[in-house]
Amino acid sequence: MRFVALAILVLVVLPELVLGQLPGDSAARPIVQPAQQTFVPAMPATSAPALLGPRPAVESLRLPPAETIPPGLVAPGDAHPQLTLADLEGMALANNPVLVRAGARVEAARGQWVQVGLPPNPTAGYSAAEIGDSGRAGQQGGFVGQEVVTGGKLRLNRAVATQEIRVAQQEMAVERFRVLNDVRIAYYAVLIAQRRIDITAELVGIGQRSVNVVEQFVQREEASRVDLLQARVESNSARILLENARNDYLATWRRLSAVIGIPQMSPVTLTGDLQAGLVDILFESAMQQLLVASPELAAARANVDRASQAILRARAEPYPNVDMQGLIQHDNASSYDIAGVQFGLPIPVLNRNQGGIRRAQAEWAAAQSDVRRLELELQQRLATVYQRYANSRQQVETYTKQILPDAQSSLELVTNGYRQGEFGYLMLLTAQRTFFQTNLAYLESLGQLREAMVEIDGLLLTGSLASDNRLR
Repeated sequence: MRFVALAILVLVVLPELVLGQLPGDSAARPIVQPAQQTFVPAMPATSAPALLGPRPAVESLRLPPAETIPPGLVAPGDAHPQLTLADLEGMALANNPVLVRAGARVEAARGQWVQVGLPPNPTAGYSAAEIGDSGRAGQQGGFVGQEVVTGGKLRLNRAVATQEIRVAQQEMAVERFRVLNDVRIAYYAVLIAQRRIDITAELVGIGQRSVNVVEQFVQREEASRVDLLQARVESNSARILLENARNDYLATWRRLSAVIGIPQMSPVTLTGDLQAGLVDILFESAMQQLLVASPELAAARANVDRASQAILRARAEPYPNVDMQGLIQHDNASSYDIAGVQFGLPIPVLNRNQGGIRRAQAEWAAAQSDVRRLELELQQRLATVYQRYANSRQQVETYTKQILPDAQSSLELVTNGYRQGEFGYLMLLTAQRTFFQTNLAYLESLGQLREAMVEIDGLLLTGSLASDNRLR
């Protein structure tokens, strides 16, 4: 039996059987995080002009009941819950299924790293020879065998798998950017929808007060019935705008709750300043930020490294693995214990993995070209987003500095003139309509500016729930 013990010891303690440690985040290239931008502010954070007269109370929104809000989102006893952008981002990171999917891909890549570095299992079996010779049982015994992997193939397998982990980590960073950017865009959209309800509600209040005033003028024969009809038309039109604003708010909130991953969440008030943090972004700075910090580019570069390691692995394939086998038997004819050893390996004459090497080299060249293609694609995408940013920024600045103050002054002058009999009611209606339309147009431009800024600062990554944005 000592031959058996010796054979097992030789075959089990073989090169490349010692497993390495699974590469974690420190073994792979760290996920690239965007550097802090230092853009110069260009627009003052001035508030929109005050509306005419005292602000009327905004009618309560007919929203879903508060009990549909999942437990834990609203503090017990809080009749008016409010959420910040940070709250929404935390909910999205905890509930969005896209991030769960991306994390599972990273774990799958780590499992692959473990598997490709494992050596083949040893073999064991029964062996018999010369059975029946001289009426005896012949040679009876057992054998153990092991395939010894040569050429550092297991190490190279894990080198390739390490780069695949890096690719998966960067793809997870891409998905994280998409989720957070979608949350931020939806957050600002809800803030604007809230403000649109306020403005249209004020318009409804002013319209109703105008109808009451004109009715008094008609009774005193100081205005015509045409003025009263026109006032009613404006009042009813304002009510339509308010109802549309409420519907827009609900649709915007539902989009936000979908991105967060809590679709049943009821609308609550969001807090934040739409005009805070408006900055001047230079195209060249934004482009440089993309080239340095984009996780899309980092994933493409990691794929080049993976392809480079795959070439080394393909070149190691022709090195033949060694099949070792040891056996021990008892010869019943002589009553001796006998042992045997056998070695075998393929001869790499016909198959030297020529095709596999060519394929690995072609994949490496394709991966390098994909990095360059992605750099050009990022510039193309940035050009489109930056155009929207530049247009909306110029519009917001013009509204803030010129159009809104002029509309406010015009409305005040016409209102005072109407009270003194200098202007007719149609002139007042025109001034009111212009003022509110200007405020709504300003909100539209501010929303477009916020969306463009989020996309640029978020490395152009949006559409987390869109199936066509999956990396693989």
